[in-house]
Amino acid sequence: MTAPPRVYWLEHGWLGTHVEPGVAVEVADGRFTAVRTDVEAPPSGAEVLRGLTLPGLADVHSHAFHRALRGTVQVGSGTFWTWREVMYAIAERLTPESYHRLARAVYAEMALAGITSVGEFHYVHHAPGGKPYAEPNVMGEALIQAAADAGVRLTLLDACYLSAGFGEPPGRHQLRFHDGTAEDWAERCSGLVDREHARIGAAAHSVRAVPADQLGTVARWAAERGAPLHVHLSEQVAENEACLAAHGRTPARLLADHGVLGPRATAVHGTHLTDADVALLGGSGTGACLCPTTERDLADGIGPASALRRAGSPLSLGSDSHAVVDLFEEARAMELHERLRTRARGHWTAAALLRAATVDGHAALGWGDVGVLESGARADLTTISLDSVRTAGPPPRLGAEIAVFAATAADVRHTVVAGRHVVRDGAHTLVHDVPAELSRAIRALRA
Repeated sequence: MTAPPRVYWLEHGWLGTHVEPGVAVEVADGRFTAVRTDVEAPPSGAEVLRGLTLPGLADVHSHAFHRALRGTVQVGSGTFWTWREVMYAIAERLTPESYHRLARAVYAEMALAGITSVGEFHYVHHAPGGKPYAEPNVMGEALIQAAADAGVRLTLLDACYLSAGFGEPPGRHQLRFHDGTAEDWAERCSGLVDREHARIGAAAHSVRAVPADQLGTVARWAAERGAPLHVHLSEQVAENEACLAAHGRTPARLLADHGVLGPRATAVHGTHLTDADVALLGGSGTGACLCPTTERDLADGIGPASALRRAGSPLSLGSDSHAVVDLFEEARAMELHERLRTRARGHWTAAALLRAATVDGHAALGWGDVGVLESGARADLTTISLDSVRTAGPPPRLGAEIAVFAATAADVRHTVVAGRHVVRDGAHTLVHDVPAELSRAIRALRA
């Protein structure tokens, strides 16, 4: 006998263009089966979500183990390149067991922040020294299991990482990332399979880490599977200069010449793109994932987000190094950084910024049926309080503006993933003490 649908009653629901008071959504088999407006009171048996409910948020670019760096890399000064040495030291200590424990806690932190889908840009594949594990994908499987344990959806973007720089072999710290050749990478990746909560995508770490003549192998592997393909692009001026010296063209042009760009591709950061690069990405339909809190934390710069949007690139957001885990802050920062750069306000509406944090983010991860409150979509919901010290005051009809320009992750009260209540009243239902889990996992890595 088929179970009756579950009903959630949203005190206020964001429907993509406006806020509706009194919205009832029915859920069966993890999907919305009905969305009804003008429902003034909760139907009998409905689960009540007080506040403003949005579609679930998508964190498109994550390196879960970077969470262990929070706070510790804020001491002293330096650049991206000095920060990277500290990051390598943490990567060297990971085991499949410790990575699972840390990632489970990080993904639970994301759920508490309203995130329902995560794109994990994964490159720690092998044992220290580069020796493959007996199970070649044990590190990736640890991440897939961690997401299941934390109740979130995952796209594992398995990264090809072959060199330390243009024409340079991998360094000591990069041996764990190194598969030998792109063909070896593809063979290993082919052992990973999709699950109900997880999909397998591809990543070329960067043009400095994947030799030009092997980029096509990564692109073909993704194309044959219809999988998303992500790449760090023009994050640093030094990368652009080295690419010009080695190939006489920008990183974006190099990717275009080897078939990497296109509608299934997402360029991460894009901080130092030229005007011609922006036109290449937009003209090919390549998405762009901005990670503003990491880009400013690492002193990378402010990317050309407005130009990318005008050129035709769908925009999404990521927390990257997890300096903070807060998609409202990422959305807000994309607009506020542009204001600083141009000394003008209003480059995006709040609705457009929410779109980057929801439906366009999920699409960049290969989940094209997530991120909208519509019948047939996967039933992901994020509810924020409208009566916290940050959000109290404005009328609920300004919910999009409240979410983007006032709320923080601390205002998330409920997170529902595929119809399952993963965060209820601000508490994770599967990982019962997330701060303690984070502390234990990080202390073990730093011991």
